[in-house]
Amino acid sequence: MSNLSIEQLMSMSDADYMNAAQLEAFRHRLEIRKEELRNNLDEYAHQLGAHENVSDPADRATQEEERTGLFRLRDRDAFELAKVISALARIDDGEFGFCCNTGEPIGVARLWANPTATLTIAAQERHERVSRQYA
Repeated sequence: MSNLSIEQLMSMSDADYMNAAQLEAFRHRLEIRKEELRNNLDEYAHQLGAHENVSDPADRATQEEERTGLFRLRDRDAFELAKVISALARIDDGEFGFCCNTGEPIGVARLWANPTATLTIAAQERHERVSRQYA
């Protein structure tokens, strides 16, 4: 279990990029997030399973709106969980922290903010620009 802070991670030299301590810090962060997301998904399933029949149309509409919101939250968290699991696999494969397009280091600060990032900022901007052009 790693208790390294962002300051400690950032103070490491470029030669130490994605060393064992950094990888362990990110693994720890991702494992915590994975557990949070799984707990959220369990809670959504419980809430969605607790369906109450109401006769008032306004109450039914409110209930349906709440269910729709829960479905959206569930889908968002399931998508994020898949990204977290993928990031953990990249740690195991030795690919974590490197851009999947360019192979360049993504950077500790970016990964701390978004540990599931797979692209450098420049590659992400290019990707978004192309997506907007062809959308």
